[in-house]
Amino acid sequence: MAEVNCVPYDVINAAEASQLAEGKPLSLLHVDRAEIDLPAGTDPYSAAVYEKAHDNFSALQGKGVLVREIHPVLYVYRQIMGDHVQTGIAGVCHVEDYDADLIKKHEKTRKDKEDDRTRLIDTIGATTGPVFLTHRQSPEIDQIVNKVVEGTPWFDFIAPEGIRHIVWKVKNAVPLEQAFAQLPFAYIADGHHRAASAARVARMRRERNPAHTGEEDYNWFLCVLFPAPQLKILPYNRLVLDLNGLSPVDFLAKAKEVFRLTENAAPEPTSSRNVSLYLGKKWYGLSWDADPKADPVSLLDVSVLQDRLLAPVLGIADPRTSKRIDFVGGARGTKELIRRVDSGECAAAFSMYPTTVQQMMDIADVGQIMPPKSTWFEPKLRSGFFIHTLE
Repeated sequence: MAEVNCVPYDVINAAEASQLAEGKPLSLLHVDRAEIDLPAGTDPYSAAVYEKAHDNFSALQGKGVLVREIHPVLYVYRQIMGDHVQTGIAGVCHVEDYDADLIKKHEKTRKDKEDDRTRLIDTIGATTGPVFLTHRQSPEIDQIVNKVVEGTPWFDFIAPEGIRHIVWKVKNAVPLEQAFAQLPFAYIADGHHRAASAARVARMRRERNPAHTGEEDYNWFLCVLFPAPQLKILPYNRLVLDLNGLSPVDFLAKAKEVFRLTENAAPEPTSSRNVSLYLGKKWYGLSWDADPKADPVSLLDVSVLQDRLLAPVLGIADPRTSKRIDFVGGARGTKELIRRVDSGECAAAFSMYPTTVQQMMDIADVGQIMPPKSTWFEPKLRSGFFIHTLE
């Protein structure tokens, strides 16, 4: 199990995947990023990659590395990162709940990324990476989970990055199923592309199956559901490659027109409605008052920064497509921001206060979409502990 499981496919590039899988022929990266087993320079979206993924996945099953459960089962999955602990339920959710928005979204998907996972899932006949879901706290679910974790774990593993992963099998899943049935909604925290791709595959297979009933395995996708109060969101920081022709002095003057600007600020903001700007080897504080008339999306710190400074002053109209902005997950800290600005690679950096889980759910509840790179959930769900086959 320790050799099979791996980091999520979408947090690493091909070179990093190849390095992580080196000397580990059983790593699921040989399925999730099968281009690492083909000649350098192979198009990651070529037919050969998906065929190789299929062959590698079949080989893992043929060797008995991946073992199929005889009966449907749920698992309790706990992650421990330092003093942070989050415990969720690993299982499957129905794509009709996704399509009916009972599983709420807060992010748009990119077509190329969705096409890639759709083709992979359909080719290998499985979802290998779980969708990270959250739900409002349920005392009934908590009580059941607390009882399960009193037992002996099925698996207990510390990953190379220091995160501890513990898994228990749930002997009687019925009480949990009944407790989850009482929840009105679940929310995608991370994994919008995985969920959208699984739903697409289900629709494709329905069209190919004249005897479709809705109970086929392809109607379900792999997920882990965590109670919202347990989740940890880190900031998603911004870097800009240039100041749009402005000198540092002129840029600061423009920033002062739309924000309260202070010098010698802390590198990490301690509350919302504050951003720390790193420019010219100095930290500046940008702060503002909340707009009581603003909608949930406009209230986000990342939205205020985008709408007041990045777009009108720096000319970065669409951060999804602009090549003049980059994003750094908070797990890498402000040292990475300082390094990239001081090296001359970037002109300035913005250290953000993290978006809250409540903000994410509020936005999803009203059917709105969060700006790109608004949340960075940590720890990430590793792939390879659980796999859901479609047939």
